[in-house]
Amino acid sequence: MTRLLYCGCSSACFELDADTPYYSSEPYTVLLNGKEQYQHNANVFSLFNLDSDTKYTVTIVFASGKTEHLTVHTTPDNCRVSVREFGAVGDGVHDDTPCIQAAINLIPRGGRLYFPPGTYLTYPLSLKSYITLELAKGATILGNPNREHYPVIPPVCVDSVTGKETPMASFEGVEQPMYQSLIHGSYVRDVSIVGQGCIDGNGGAGDWWTHFKEWSVMRPRAIFLNRCSNIVLHGITVANSASWNIHPFYSRDLSILDIHVKAPKDSPNTDAIDPESCDGVDIIGCRFSVGDDCIAVKSGKIDMARKYRTPARRHNIRNCLMQFGHGAVTLGSELAAGIRDLHVSQCYFQATDRGLRIKSRRGRGKDSVVTDVSFDNIRMDGVLTPIVINLWYNCCDPDRYTEYVWSREKLPVDDRTPRTGSFTFRNMECTGAQVAACYIDGLPESPIEKVRLENISVSFAEDAQPGKPAMQNFAEDRCKLGFYLDNVRDVEVRNCSISGVEGEPLITDHAESVSVEGLEVH
Repeated sequence: MTRLLYCGCSSACFELDADTPYYSSEPYTVLLNGKEQYQHNANVFSLFNLDSDTKYTVTIVFASGKTEHLTVHTTPDNCRVSVREFGAVGDGVHDDTPCIQAAINLIPRGGRLYFPPGTYLTYPLSLKSYITLELAKGATILGNPNREHYPVIPPVCVDSVTGKETPMASFEGVEQPMYQSLIHGSYVRDVSIVGQGCIDGNGGAGDWWTHFKEWSVMRPRAIFLNRCSNIVLHGITVANSASWNIHPFYSRDLSILDIHVKAPKDSPNTDAIDPESCDGVDIIGCRFSVGDDCIAVKSGKIDMARKYRTPARRHNIRNCLMQFGHGAVTLGSELAAGIRDLHVSQCYFQATDRGLRIKSRRGRGKDSVVTDVSFDNIRMDGVLTPIVINLWYNCCDPDRYTEYVWSREKLPVDDRTPRTGSFTFRNMECTGAQVAACYIDGLPESPIEKVRLENISVSFAEDAQPGKPAMQNFAEDRCKLGFYLDNVRDVEVRNCSISGVEGEPLITDHAESVSVEGLEVH
């Protein structure tokens, strides 16, 4: 049965009860009150331009003739106001920032701020609680590339009387100053950003993507949510952020549904969605094509983990399509507070460098425990290395090239040593791999507890090119490497197959237990 994922005042999102990754097993037609809306072939679909506080009948007619009916009732809103009434021009030339910000500030609780078609050139905008932003098809909020007019947000603000800190800004797991993000929410709740329009960070203009390594202030995100709750992003396109596109930060209860996030393949650090130390994140029915990781679940570096002790919890990633990017679904590398209860299913990865990717390193700390994580029902085409667990990650830290990071000796276990639990990868079909089927490399002093590979098939491209399966110091180029696991205590392989491998299909080093049943080699 088709289920309702979200119904707001002007849009609704639905998910088919299917078991195929991202795409439905058969095409279907969507009708609203008996009138055909469109034909579709994905497991998640949406309706827009609905009237508030109205009952609708949604009908899904499948190619096979099967029909389903659902009744939905949109939520009421207090008012629907256009940004044009506040003087926004939407011609892509005028600075519409003050007009839009005034509209956000003045719209009443429960109100809906509507962006009609047009290009709204703006500097950063600040959200407030209990409102809906609706972007019509053809409406674009476009970031002005002149960074001199972007306020600098301090990492923390200090109460002048009590000395208590209020956290404000961060990047790559460290509290540090950053330019205010294009859509910036701090300590807000019950906000929905919906519609078929676009939020475009305009990162390719100005110097956001060229000279940033020289700056002491971190680049903005397209959407930054600091300690927010009950946030919905539905239907919109987010594009070309100066750095990460969407960055929820210590936030909870987030629904990110049927959105499209895109940036050029060579754009630096343009991750699609990076939820950091968040609790309760649903990312369902989304499409990604970016210059870095598509989804990177994080929980800070060691100082932030010790300070706030907030792991990433209760994340569901389902029915998503990842096209291009360094990693499709990544955990880390900033995971010092740990990651718990994360489940990835029914996703389709195309032409990413890596598929399911876990990256950590010495120095993330004893609280960096990754547990209750599952990956199930995944399809990959043209992914260079489908599965990677890398405990030797050598990026984004000042000590990245030190012996402490790269030494293969068994170092003493201390407060800086991360712990990595059990992982299950099951029901995966991977075609066109090139570098390795699976590359898992744990620490000798803190081995990965268990890896279970079940019902996984990997075939290599005939013209596969060598490459490095993981970002680590002194990494060797590999090509058509099989299932490689080092420093994993318990290895279990069930009903897996591999085609076109060069060398041994399964390589295990420094394992206490290896159990293999039904490994086929073609």
